[in-house]
Amino acid sequence: MPEERAGERRYFLDNIRSAAIVLVVVYHIAYIFNSAGVVSNIPVRGIREADAICYFVYPWIMCLMFLVAGISARYSLQKRGEKHFLRERLGKLVLPFFGGVFLLGWLNGWVTSRYVDFFGGREVSPVVKYLFYSLNIGPQWFLLELFLGSVLLLLMRRLDRKDRLWALAGRAGMPLLLSLALPVWASSYVLNTPLVIVFRNGIYWFVFLLGYYVFSHDAVLEKTKRYALPLLAAALVLGCVEVWYFFGKDYASDACLKHPLTNLYLWTMILAILGCGQKYFDFSNAFTKNLNKRSFGIYVCHYPLQVTAAYFILTYLKPPMAALYLLLLPISFGAAFFFYEITVRIPVIRTLLYGTGQSFYKKPGVISEKPSP
Repeated sequence: MPEERAGERRYFLDNIRSAAIVLVVVYHIAYIFNSAGVVSNIPVRGIREADAICYFVYPWIMCLMFLVAGISARYSLQKRGEKHFLRERLGKLVLPFFGGVFLLGWLNGWVTSRYVDFFGGREVSPVVKYLFYSLNIGPQWFLLELFLGSVLLLLMRRLDRKDRLWALAGRAGMPLLLSLALPVWASSYVLNTPLVIVFRNGIYWFVFLLGYYVFSHDAVLEKTKRYALPLLAAALVLGCVEVWYFFGKDYASDACLKHPLTNLYLWTMILAILGCGQKYFDFSNAFTKNLNKRSFGIYVCHYPLQVTAAYFILTYLKPPMAALYLLLLPISFGAAFFFYEITVRIPVIRTLLYGTGQSFYKKPGVISEKPSP
């Protein structure tokens, strides 16, 4: 359901979130068979040209989702106290993180074990295998990272009880919004975990806080809307340059992700999406309502099903690589959709995978009150 603040419905934020999740599913198809040296669960190289999707999408897609989550956190905290907010995040983020890891995540590890001998030929118990396979958490990392960002936000609110920082951020004009590319770039160097590269804590938490403090202001959002088309044109040009400059290199490496071009591109694209979202996608219809209702479930369950389907298709059908991509696209969405429709009807499984407050017949509440996956 739509964002809601001061009686206004924020359909465009719903639609941005849902579109981002759809794009994540498409990205993962190219990622699984990438030729750029980025480690995936299936070490089989696909069509090299398809890697362009990864170079174009990867720099900004998760930053966008964190920023939208930050906006939602502001709206949510206007409706409830901090303790309620924290309990809600535990139930809607931490619970699905562990539920997704142990109910579905093991599939990622199992598929990888078809290509890599994790245990050096030694026999181990099924329980040990299961636990080891479950360490391959896949996209579930986002839920844990978002929860930690929410805790950080609550700590900052304690230091600024009069909300001075939020009020000050509401004065930001377009020159300042554009210049935020510099601290975004700086944040890409901060708090990165050495082994699990997806936990880029500095940049993800920073853009989450930017969403909360800066982009939850109507006046600030209006500025991105006013310059939506110039921002989009600039973002597309920068995206083409990004693909050209880094193509063939590891797009998930520090050399790429900490590069000033990458960070300028990701920030310009985020501003463009916020502006164009307000301008062209601030609406609701039957399709968007159904997609918004299921988007969190699709995010949680798509990747383990996707990589498992890719393994079986590749192993037993052995289609040409182009056909594999074409097969995997509808199968990825279809499997995620039907798996969600089945599991959301099972109370215990529904709670473990999709968090507390998820009810099959219950109409979804205001989306600012649910996590932005």
